Amino acid sequence: MDHLSRVKQEFSRQAEHFATSAAITDQEQTDRFIEALGTGDLGTALDVACGPGIITAPLALRAREVVAFDLTPEMLSKARQRCGNAGVSNVEFKEGSATELPFADRSFDTVVTRLSMHHFDDPRRVLDEIWRVLKPGGSFVVADVISSELPEKSALHNAIEVLRDPSHIRMLPGSEFLSLIGEVGFTVVSTLTWDKPREFEEWAAIVDDPMRVAPLRVIAEALVRLGEDAGMGLSLVDGRLVFFHRWYLAATRKPAR
Repeated sequence: MDHLSRVKQEFSRQAEHFATSAAITDQEQTDRFIEALGTGDLGTALDVACGPGIITAPLALRAREVVAFDLTPEMLSKARQRCGNAGVSNVEFKEGSATELPFADRSFDTVVTRLSMHHFDDPRRVLDEIWRVLKPGGSFVVADVISSELPEKSALHNAIEVLRDPSHIRMLPGSEFLSLIGEVGFTVVSTLTWDKPREFEEWAAIVDDPMRVAPLRVIAEALVRLGEDAGMGLSLVDGRLVFFHRWYLAATRKPAR
């Protein structure tokens, strides 16, 4: 199975749980993202890998037009439902791959993507595509979970994520995440990091595959007993497996010239 097919399969399975997860839909995190867009006119906007529309709906309240773009029809259906519930009607829903955005050069004033980079097998290619479709002077805001700066802890964290969801490719360390954005040519206006507490059972249930989760639970508990936190604060609290996801948000601009 190629990577795009795997992503499509996984997020078709996960759509329902992903769209309703309290950790994923957390309003404080959404507010941080929208605030990073500033207070100006957002014009025409593109939400790349929009998922269930968590950013699409509030984005549509501030932009003239929004395109919600995702690989998975089930996620687009959830996004359409969320936008309908929010009372926004200026959104077009489009299916496709972020590695080949079906839009003309310099089409959008604003581009966003959230919680997607670690699923791209070629994140540089996706960022190049975002650069291509963004107008000079336009805004690009990206947020994703990141891994430890220590290579061995980063590798272990990513291995755990892949065992849970094989469409996962790699959570980058923050320094590499920022470097990649800069290499494309974006000017970084501001950055923000924060830790989001997670519980293993809630996080694991999103993938809706008990056969996958049971052995992963055994591995996670064994790591804790060995004193290994995998750079994600993995620990046992009152008998519950807990950890955190470290988020990294970058607000950037494409230079006007």
